[in-house]
Amino acid sequence: MGVHDRSRPRGLRAGRAVSGATLTVDLSAVAANTRLLASRAGGGLMAVVKADGFGHGAAAVARTSLANGASALGVTSVQEALDLRTAGVGAPLLSWLNPVDAAFDDALVADVELGVPGHAHLAAVAAAAARTRRRVRVHLHVDVGMARDGASVTEWGGLCAAARAAEREGHVRVVGVMGHLGWADRPRDPLNRQGRERFVEAVAAARGAGLRPRVRHLAATAATLTLPDTHFDLCRVGAGLVGIDPSGTTLLHPALTLAAPVVGVREVPAGTHVGYGRTYATPRRTRLALLPVGYADVIPRAASGSAWVQLRGRRRKVVGSVSMDCIVVDIGDDAVTPGEVATVFGPGADGEPTVADWARWAGTLEHEIVTGIGPRVGRRVVTAGDLAVSA
Repeated sequence: MGVHDRSRPRGLRAGRAVSGATLTVDLSAVAANTRLLASRAGGGLMAVVKADGFGHGAAAVARTSLANGASALGVTSVQEALDLRTAGVGAPLLSWLNPVDAAFDDALVADVELGVPGHAHLAAVAAAAARTRRRVRVHLHVDVGMARDGASVTEWGGLCAAARAAEREGHVRVVGVMGHLGWADRPRDPLNRQGRERFVEAVAAARGAGLRPRVRHLAATAATLTLPDTHFDLCRVGAGLVGIDPSGTTLLHPALTLAAPVVGVREVPAGTHVGYGRTYATPRRTRLALLPVGYADVIPRAASGSAWVQLRGRRRKVVGSVSMDCIVVDIGDDAVTPGEVATVFGPGADGEPTVADWARWAGTLEHEIVTGIGPRVGRRVVTAGDLAVSA
């Protein structure tokens, strides 16, 4: 396994581990997942690298995805887009979740396309285009049923008419129409069909207003894998790039391994309370190992009482409540010594717990785990040999 010895890509936190824990990002997993998703998409593939590439490093994930089948990039904020441009990533790039007073001038200068969910945003990006003397490329965003981002059905016709007027003024060019399904992780949910129908109607209304969007995109990761009739011209995938399938239908490759060293070992008698709150007492004489990783780093406190880590090839139960800076594991009679390394989570190929396990123990999503890794955790990026993925 080769480790990059050149400068760390922007977006990955540099420096040695402050907590002692180390996160390894395997870009070959991202590459393999991208190839699979591109084969499923059938058309264009947008790699969504928001939230620092789902905690994996935005620039590194972006470059890897573009080299393995993605044709465009997506982020939420303008600042995320500008960070990618600063890192030298020059691919087509869309930002779609911004306040009305976002740095749209900077976005246009950096050749960033913008999502527009309503009249106020349309006016703001058109004004930025006038100031910068650039024509802004926009993707009109329609709400197909989530009551979240995007223009409502009742607002959509007016937004299309206003966008067409802005096109005639020379400030705006509508290049896309976008939406988002809230139920694609349940492919048989009838709301998926309803959402698709609303999207088709929205595109027709845009064209009826005189707009000529060349890119229609509705499907995210789950729909890319399970709902081919939602793919249209482009699929937007984010979680799938890093090995998360919300639909639970496809074997993807997790890209993260979190390891933490043992910093202390003690022998305790039966009945010893461990950690805060008297939530756990040892049922027998045993030995306890302390690991320097807690909820300030990535370990969800809600996983207390359920989680385990792998140490010396064996499962070691996390005992007591997860603390801000540490967890304690029961090592029984094993002669574990400080400096030995435990695997907190990994791909699972060697029996170690996975991010999916931690999400289940905490009653949350894998997305929350991977995007919640704190700045104290050291990072390294590796590019091992390509992984085989069956499409």
